[in-house]
Amino acid sequence: MAHRVGGTRIDTASRLIGASPQAIYRVLLDPKALASWLPPRGMTGEILSFERRVGGRYRMVLTYETSQHPGPGKTSEDTDVVQGRFLELVPDERIVQSVEFVSEDSSFAGTMTMTWSLAPVGGGTEVTIRCENVPVGIQQEDHDVGLRSTLANLAAFLA
Repeated sequence: MAHRVGGTRIDTASRLIGASPQAIYRVLLDPKALASWLPPRGMTGEILSFERRVGGRYRMVLTYETSQHPGPGKTSEDTDVVQGRFLELVPDERIVQSVEFVSEDSSFAGTMTMTWSLAPVGGGTEVTIRCENVPVGIQQEDHDVGLRSTLANLAAFLA
């Protein structure tokens, strides 16, 4: 789902996942786990650096598995390089991070804020991803598919 606030696009996606907030929080901050479940379908991930603390930075490379993707990567023909920084870490509740794509294309410039919220619900957790200030070059439909794919990957990883 997308909407605009003051000209800034905000994309969100949610999913009920059959795991505790504690288990989900752990895999959100585990670089080995992230590399396996975070990339949307059709991509693979590699964590190059990861500092698990407020103010800590990370760098990840997402690579398209085939040349049959919806367009060129943001960094090179088949890759997106992501640089992030942890802004807030609230154990078992929320992770807020800034995310920037490495790109010479100005439509991908700028810093997006991504918030992962975890709310206990019955026998699981409602996981919500909120992306604020989404660069205009990221098509809303593609981003929605990617966010939902990532949540499905997370659910499968924790099953």
